Amino acid sequence: MTASATLEVTNLSAGYVPGVDILSHLSITAAKNAVTLIIGPNGAGKSTLLRAIFGLLKPSTGRVVFDGKDVTGANPSTLKASGVSYVTQDINSFPLLTVEENLLMGAWVFRRDSARIARQFEQVYAMFPILKEKRRDRAGSLSGGQGRMLSVAREMMTSPSLLLIDEPTVGLAPNLVAQVYETLATARAATGAAVLLVEQNVEEALPLADHLYLLNLGQVKAHGPGREFDNARVRALVQECLLG
Repeated sequence: MTASATLEVTNLSAGYVPGVDILSHLSITAAKNAVTLIIGPNGAGKSTLLRAIFGLLKPSTGRVVFDGKDVTGANPSTLKASGVSYVTQDINSFPLLTVEENLLMGAWVFRRDSARIARQFEQVYAMFPILKEKRRDRAGSLSGGQGRMLSVAREMMTSPSLLLIDEPTVGLAPNLVAQVYETLATARAATGAAVLLVEQNVEEALPLADHLYLLNLGQVKAHGPGREFDNARVRALVQECLLG
């Protein structure tokens, strides 16, 4: 494992049906204090990769190493307690609970440590002042962008070393997309976490990417520093994948 890497995935194969792999011997790394962007056409295996890393799918081959430890196939609760958080595609807050109650759910793994919970609230509210303003409001009253912010903030309650984020702007109006990316930039800057970001909205995500992987049919087709990719190159690579 390289010195700067928080996550190293090696020769990973995984799928939803025994004997049918979506990912095929895929290898990636994600570094501390960096955003690693995962892109590719629909069906490329992007979301499957996050689920396999987070223990929601059991790999058929390969290894997942986090902070120097082999966590291949570990269950999500173990990974969560170890410093891995996962933000799914949906705004998965509890709409009838307040913003603060939703954040408290994110601290479930250390729910008996009141001092730590207080510190985490202070940190999260410093990152996202609007959530402090709305802490007594029901989560269901938030805008779409604020709802995504709450999803990220809840996962930040554990001060993760690795943040897995699956298409945070899906279904959002264009005027809310920039707000979501400001949220991600704030989270990365405040914590130094490794961020593994799956996104279809490549044009908005590229400026945030320190490293990029293009997936197709469960394999890495191209990768490199984010600065080596612009919108035109990405479009050409995706078109190449679609045309075979």
